Amino acid sequence: MSKGSPCPTPGFLVWRLANKWRVAVDRAVAPLGLTHAQYSLVASLYGMQCGGERPSQRRLADHTGLEALYVSKLARALESAGLVERARDPRDPRAVQLALTEEGQTVTREAVAVVQELLGQLLEPLGGLDAPRTREFTDELRTLLDAPLTAAARHLPAMPTASAVPNACAVPNDEITQGRTP
Repeated sequence: MSKGSPCPTPGFLVWRLANKWRVAVDRAVAPLGLTHAQYSLVASLYGMQCGGERPSQRRLADHTGLEALYVSKLARALESAGLVERARDPRDPRAVQLALTEEGQTVTREAVAVVQELLGQLLEPLGGLDAPRTREFTDELRTLLDAPLTAAARHLPAMPTASAVPNACAVPNDEITQGRTP
């Protein structure tokens, strides 16, 4: 992104940063046979397993923020690769529990190490992983992620185009300031 972009909105910048990080993680974990989404699933599953939990696909979806159907698809692919075991939950026959295989744990530990090194590089402009600015940045992201959307915000009508809004830069909306980009 050029620094001269006219008035980028916070939403546009978050979207760009998320894409930049996703691509970087995709490239970093590709040699381990993982995609960024698969990494997100196995790393989360690893952490949950270390905490004594054998989560259902639904629980893992809630934890990662991924759609349940997408978690199911990822879990099936990871099962085929020998990294994840899927089993019916004995308490709820409709639910599927997930666990990393031994190979899955090994690959996940390697992937976590690779991604931690990458995060150090990505966060260097803020002073690195343990820097005060990184902690502040993390706190701000948590604040935004923890804020619920109101019912009205989930059902907003389509926004007008930039040509229909005078001084579009004054309007805090990605669709207006940056075209139809999320």
